[in-house]
This record gives sequence, C-alpha cells and structure tokens, in this order.
Amino acid sequence: MSYRFMRVLVFFDLPTETAAHRHSYNVFRRFLLRSGFFMVQKSVYAKLALNTTTAEAIMKNVREHSPTEGVVQMLTITEKQYARIEYVVGEKNGDVLDTTDRLVIL
Repeated sequence: MSYRFMRVLVFFDLPTETAAHRHSYNVFRRFLLRSGFFMVQKSVYAKLALNTTTAEAIMKNVREHSPTEGVVQMLTITEKQYARIEYVVGEKNGDVLDTTDRLVIL
C-alpha cells in the first residue's frame, strides 16, 4: 500500500431555525470532531487521510452520519494541494496540530 496523504474537506450549511434543527447541527458537528476532523472555518472541517482508500472510508462514514436536511458537501484533495492554501485575510491558527509526523511531543 502506498501512502499518498489526502485531505477530506467537509462543507455544510444546516438549518438552525428550530430546536430539532439545532440539535441535528450539534450532533453532526460533534460527530466530525470525534472522528478527527478539525475546524478550518465555521462549517468547514478537514481531516488527514493516509491514502485514497482511507479517504473514501472517511467519506462513507460522513455520509452515514449526515443530517437529513441542509447541505453537506465533501471534497478530497492531496496534501500538496492543501499546503498551497493562501491566506488573503487573517493568519493560520497555531492552536491546531497539523502534522503528518508519527510522534508528536507537546
């Protein structure tokens, strides 16, 4: 198996008008965080995957846990493409541990 690091990006726009909608939004957001996603922006989450097969499994899991209303979109890109993100306004959040190292000492 070859390792070609990928990023799975999840974009969502969910309704929050009713208490049931807000509950569904919070359940989905907590699912993403528990699954290893980190917040890039509000309603944009990303997760590192070792290869295309792993990325497809991650995407399948997100599909299974997606709410029934609203819009949820996913995009898979390579780590090299993700590294080319240009910050037009603002700065990179240093609180997020964003590395492919096997051992990280904090």
